[in-house]
Amino acid sequence: MPNKHFCQGPTCHEQTTQDRFLKSRGIVRGRYANATLDQQYEWGGDKFFCSQSCKFSWLETNMTNIEQGRPIEFIRHRRESQGYHKVKNEDRWGASYDILRVDNRTELD
Repeated sequence: MPNKHFCQGPTCHEQTTQDRFLKSRGIVRGRYANATLDQQYEWGGDKFFCSQSCKFSWLETNMTNIEQGRPIEFIRHRRESQGYHKVKNEDRWGASYDILRVDNRTELD
């Protein structure tokens, strides 16, 4: 395991990008944070988030708790979203890939 925290963003594990998709298990998982634990930044490097969008969505979700002085749970494991698969799209410009959600539910009437 690298010397990094897992991204604390609330929806980091739900964003379907190529680097977050694990084909062998069919899951989308969260990223590691940008900075390592032992790096020292004067400008406060991101030791807890993988991107600015994850940082701002976390702040938006937890700002009320911060204002009230309530504790916020720290995520210590890599979060995963189940049920995705990779689809190859052929067109005249070459192949491209999409990651789509699989709905395995059955309708009971």
